Amino acid sequence: MATLDFAADAQRAFATIQAGGIAILPMDVGYSLIGGTRSALKKIFDTKRRAPSKLNAMLGNDELHRELHVASTRGEEIYRAIVHDYDLPLGVIAPCQPDHPFLRKLDADTYARSTKNDTLLMLVNAGKFHAALTRLSHAAGHLLFGSSANISLTGTKFSGADIEPEIRAIADIVIDYGLVKYHPWSASSTLLDIETCTVYRQGVAYENIADILKRHFRVELPPHTVKP
Repeated sequence: MATLDFAADAQRAFATIQAGGIAILPMDVGYSLIGGTRSALKKIFDTKRRAPSKLNAMLGNDELHRELHVASTRGEEIYRAIVHDYDLPLGVIAPCQPDHPFLRKLDADTYARSTKNDTLLMLVNAGKFHAALTRLSHAAGHLLFGSSANISLTGTKFSGADIEPEIRAIADIVIDYGLVKYHPWSASSTLLDIETCTVYRQGVAYENIADILKRHFRVELPPHTVKP
């Protein structure tokens, strides 16, 4: 018998978020605090005590990436090399299509807090639960946004038990899978603009990603400076 039911857990979480709720969810790169409405995202933002300059990240997959991002041939090759050929998680940043029906559903405040100059950050390939949830998101055309399940500047939480009570208190559902896959990195996903190759955060598998870009695309990323 399977120990985890990704499909059922994702369905419960998605139904809660669709109804306006907030969810604490297990991604391979750490626990996330996710909402799908303006009020939920504002509550997340306020509770985390995030700086006004911080943006929401979107939960995505290949389908959402293809539909919402505008990637050049080279940018798409970089995406596929990291995410498919090497099977690594990535916070992928690229220009987006603001007129896409999924993005047009967003209110102006949510769009402004989730994009910058019409670029969009999307977490992809972050585990089996993430895959099940993003399939539901894409099928329903209901985008999911949020950030790590922690008070700002306290570090990503890799175990549900480590999430602060203040964060847990605003969640309408908690899916707790214990210690998540990439905890040894002590960092969340690497954030990379696939068009400019600008690194916005050195995170999970950064050294691998830098090696991929150097060997296959002749791009030198900055040295790894984030310490565990």
